Amino acid sequence: MDMINRSAVVVRPAQAFLDWLHRIDSTSRHLTLTDLRQEPTIYLLPESDSDEQALEHLREVSAEIFEAELDGWYRVPSAWPEERGLSTFQRWFEYSFHSTIIDLGDDPIQHEEV
Repeated sequence: MDMINRSAVVVRPAQAFLDWLHRIDSTSRHLTLTDLRQEPTIYLLPESDSDEQALEHLREVSAEIFEAELDGWYRVPSAWPEERGLSTFQRWFEYSFHSTIIDLGDDPIQHEEV
């Protein structure tokens, strides 16, 4: 068992995200927030000593995470909102920080470019 020198943020779509998805993709009308939140994405951030520090790390990558989440549901960037900074991110997503990351796997961690 190894502790990893990272923090994590778990990101789940909020109502604003669902409203946008329903507007731009008529095939998504049957989806609910429960559906969108079933498998949240976990992003590793630099190690943080406080929620304030974690929030600063999130500020630096919020647009990148925003785009990854949008792309996971609708792959037409021209339909994405233009403003993807932290304040918009905070309206479109619920998130929680986690400071203890423990690796219980035996195999080495592999990195893949996404």
